[in-house]
Amino acid sequence: MGKPVIEIGSITYAMKGQNILARHGIRSSVERIYRSQNINGCGYGIYVSDDAKIAEHILRQAGIPVLGYAKRGSET
Repeated sequence: MGKPVIEIGSITYAMKGQNILARHGIRSSVERIYRSQNINGCGYGIYVSDDAKIAEHILRQAGIPVLGYAKRGSET
């Protein structure tokens, strides 16, 4: 079972989100999310080793579209 990755709609938003989290003292990394063919979007996310719910709240407050969660290391 992998750790959760916050799903973001594009690489641009993921990179902006990573910078926003860094300003709040939260370490994160942008990662490619492997998706099935029936899901639209680029498939990028932000991995946060600490509390992902706090990071999600910060991202939403900053206007970063959060699509949901994926599991780190998952290829589905």
